[in-house]
Amino acid sequence: MAGFTDAPFRRLCFDGGAALSYSEMVSAAGLAHGSKPTEELMETLDGEGPVSLQLFGAKPDEMAIAVKAVTGFLAAAKNHPVVELNLNAGCPMSKVTRCGAGAALVKEPRLVGELLAAMRENSPLPVTLKTRFGPHPGDIKIFELLAEAEKAGAKSIVVHARFTSQLHGGDTNLALLAEVKRRAKIEVWGNGSVTGPESAAAMAATGVDAILIGRAALGNPAIFAQLSGEKRELPGLFQRHIRYLLDFREKLAAKYPHVPSADDFVCVKARTHLFRYFSGLPGAAELRRKLHHVRTIADLKSVVDISRKI
Repeated sequence: MAGFTDAPFRRLCFDGGAALSYSEMVSAAGLAHGSKPTEELMETLDGEGPVSLQLFGAKPDEMAIAVKAVTGFLAAAKNHPVVELNLNAGCPMSKVTRCGAGAALVKEPRLVGELLAAMRENSPLPVTLKTRFGPHPGDIKIFELLAEAEKAGAKSIVVHARFTSQLHGGDTNLALLAEVKRRAKIEVWGNGSVTGPESAAAMAATGVDAILIGRAALGNPAIFAQLSGEKRELPGLFQRHIRYLLDFREKLAAKYPHVPSADDFVCVKARTHLFRYFSGLPGAAELRRKLHHVRTIADLKSVVDISRKI
């Protein structure tokens, strides 16, 4: 979900019934070295929250420095919605795993425990873990990871019900997820291929304490309320997203140098999501082609027939 779960999109998800959102993955190494672009990923938008701030890294000493930086950043922010820190030990993308972070950590339960301990010792906020069952079906690590999370004092563990080798495809293993829940002394949250009421009910039957929605929210940020049986829509979704992007860009520009112009900021960010908003609509392919070439907000609006449902 990197590149998608920025503050404007999280704000839309809260409009759509989400109870909690996750920040984009924030590099512990980046924070430890004072990277301003990394710091920007922690920025939030008025009206969103609560938010779990998601960190990735593989060095406990570096994580400790990073969490101290997070604590200072949040202390300086006014009314920030961040309620917990999350260690990502589940992302299978090579740009994360090649530095030993993300899903690479499922091979190292003890290191996961050390990272969680470093986070807990340097932040007043609760700490959580997001992970997978293990590297592949022949190497189940989840119970060791659970034990380390409990030992480190983690509040909860989020389990993507797949192995790293599956990436985001293949069947989820709900029986194994149910076993994790049965053994756990802390909250267990489930994740993976929940796309509608039927799949949500199947995951809920494992006994998990909460369910996370990822890719299914792209193009439909109202899915959270819809899974609860509420027939919620987000009228003016296209215009609403642009407004949140402009609000967020204004906040960033007041604090950071070299923030792109409003036109550049909105057009680049909006393309990420607009393709999905149009999915399945008449003329969607032609609209997607035109969106590749927009350079101003005025052009963006002229391409989109705002009489459509979005």
